[in-house]
Amino acid sequence: MSKASELREKSADDLKKTVLDLRKEKLNLRFQQAGLQLQKTSEVRRVRRDIARAKTILSEKQNAKG
Repeated sequence: MSKASELREKSADDLKKTVLDLRKEKLNLRFQQAGLQLQKTSEVRRVRRDIARAKTILSEKQNAKG
């Protein structure tokens, strides 16, 4: 799990990479869920919220620059 304070310390490029990695993880979880192999269904929700958290902080950083 990514806390907002941890994400705020990262650079914009690192945040973009984090979002990309989380999207890949979300895709893998969706495939597991479709194949009825996903044990912890709450993981999908956690990843989705982590993506939103990272994107929010990324947009905050971009708005602060511009």
